[in-house]
Amino acid sequence: MIPSSFPTKEEMARLTAGMLIEIGAIDFNATTPFTHASGKQAPTYVDCRKLISYPRIRSTLMDFLAASVMREAGFEAFDNVAGGETAGIPFSALVAERLALPMTYVRKKPKGYGRNARIEGVMTEGQRVLLVEDLTTDGGSKLSFVDAIRETGATCNATAVIFFYGIFDGVEQRLAEHGVQLISLCTWWDVLAEAKARGAYDAATLTAVEAYLNDPAGWKPA
Repeated sequence: MIPSSFPTKEEMARLTAGMLIEIGAIDFNATTPFTHASGKQAPTYVDCRKLISYPRIRSTLMDFLAASVMREAGFEAFDNVAGGETAGIPFSALVAERLALPMTYVRKKPKGYGRNARIEGVMTEGQRVLLVEDLTTDGGSKLSFVDAIRETGATCNATAVIFFYGIFDGVEQRLAEHGVQLISLCTWWDVLAEAKARGAYDAATLTAVEAYLNDPAGWKPA
């Protein structure tokens, strides 16, 4: 069944944030910060991969994502759904199922043998491709996937993610300049608001997280 009638974007953001908190996909720790791939420290961590192990939450969020794609990009806007290796693969398959579209996936780099392909599955010239991933921070990896899709002769003008950090300047503009629309379910701001509403963390931790979200580049552990 193709979903089309769902809560408002704001309500979906609140519910998504709550689900991520509920399954422990969100971690706040201002005392012992996390080191991200960039090497920078932060009191926040999100692991969307956990969602695949929770069928009810997984199903609801994929319904939300499919509905958001149709609302924000169009009901007949795509011919193919591509997942980014590796975290985007299960979510792209689930979204493709809901949109009744073919599914493919994009490797981070060429295979290195055989056809030396970056695209797995069938993607043809002229197809309009939706890129699906678990999250985006600064949008950098999305551009590499988009370029690989476009090299096939297909187009890729939108990416849909469950989680968008929403704290770094210029991300949406950078994607837009590359001709890519960003569709997302929630941000760190939604998670912080829901964590406060639930009393999920102590006040000192929430204060430190809010300070980080307001100034991620300048934040340092106390």
